[in-house]
Amino acid sequence: MAVKPRPEIPAGPYLVVGLARSGVAAALVLCERGEKVLGVDAAVPAGTGAVADAGVDLHLGEDGVALLSEGVCAVIKSPGVPAQAPVIAAAREQGIPVLGELELGWRLLGNEFVAVTGTNGKTTTVELIGHIHREAGLPVVVAGNVGTAVSSLVGSVNPDATVVCEVSSFQLEDTVAFAPEAAVLLNIAPDHLDRHATLDAYIAAKLQIFARQSPAAIAVVPAELHLAFDPVSDSAFDPRFGVARRVRFGSDPGAELSEHDGRLWWQGQPLLAVQELRLRGRHNVENAMAAAAVCLARGVDPDAVRAGLRSFASVAHRLEDVARRDDDVLYVNDSKATNVRSTLVALDAFADATGVHLILGGQGKGQDFSDLRSAVRESCRAVYLIGEDAPAIASVLRDSSVPVRECGDLEHAVAAAREAAVPGDVILLSPACASLDQFTDFEVRGERFRELVQR
Repeated sequence: MAVKPRPEIPAGPYLVVGLARSGVAAALVLCERGEKVLGVDAAVPAGTGAVADAGVDLHLGEDGVALLSEGVCAVIKSPGVPAQAPVIAAAREQGIPVLGELELGWRLLGNEFVAVTGTNGKTTTVELIGHIHREAGLPVVVAGNVGTAVSSLVGSVNPDATVVCEVSSFQLEDTVAFAPEAAVLLNIAPDHLDRHATLDAYIAAKLQIFARQSPAAIAVVPAELHLAFDPVSDSAFDPRFGVARRVRFGSDPGAELSEHDGRLWWQGQPLLAVQELRLRGRHNVENAMAAAAVCLARGVDPDAVRAGLRSFASVAHRLEDVARRDDDVLYVNDSKATNVRSTLVALDAFADATGVHLILGGQGKGQDFSDLRSAVRESCRAVYLIGEDAPAIASVLRDSSVPVRECGDLEHAVAAAREAAVPGDVILLSPACASLDQFTDFEVRGERFRELVQR
């Protein structure tokens, strides 16, 4: 697909706000372009040595508002920085452009973009799309919300490569001109309400992925999606999905990529049997359909799509089998499950297990945990709670008739679950919460789980 020229980035100097992974990547690429860059973070994050060595004027432990008077022509905002941060609010009040790191990277790259968003399944779907491209012998690079920052690709990626990136609501709410050649929406369920305040605001952020696409672009959407739980929403006609060519996936036989009679179908022709997928769980059938739909709509060879779907297994921290011990207990790392919906999906994936020992808890992000009650009652032998929202979860599960133990931390939870499990059981880390109360991120939490299991 032809790539349209991207808008120029504003002239510097630049103020980069937030110096975690995305902010560091943005600061470094701007320095490499010879720009004057100031960097600010209200905390004192680790790993800022690289930006200091590159010549960034660092201001740590500050709010950055005073720096706006130093001739700053544009602010680059890391996704973790809320819009209400004083420096961001002040910049917008003064008319200084504010760009997200995703927007910056997209503007500086001339590559075709496939962007994927949704409450759940983004990383798996992005990795699967990349895998299919490699099966087809097509140059591809995977980047985005978790892992490689998009701006870090500038100057290093093959200009012919397709950039497949997962994008979060935090990133999308900071977009100004971002218009990927192909955009995929997997699903929407309540999440990050502590950041967005309302479900409507969260949905509006997600739908920014389609807002500026051209009619020549591709918009991949679920055939059955009730935005804001509105039962009259129809993805075939809903104007909130923009003006791009609509490609739908789901159980509706009229969808371009459909599932029925035990098979996946593309435009009415059989693609492969559902049982040929290696990914576990009903949700991953939907992720596979979305990945196949965007690849086929963009002209990827169907045989390569089939090969990719058949050979792709799970990715780290997403229903990842960590070990099956001699006592025939399976340990599964689903640390990426940072919301209730993700944990419900994980429990559904183990509906046939003899018993699940579920490790829950962390920072709840303002969620309602009540939807866990019936699923826990149906699927779990016991629940082991960790983190700051353990008491809130315990109060919800108190009448579930399933034993609930408040363990405090992951070490005690794994030990308690190991002691209680019997042959054929599953010990599942699927927290339904963010990790930042006890871990740097969900990846560190998942790696700690792996260490405990292997030890």
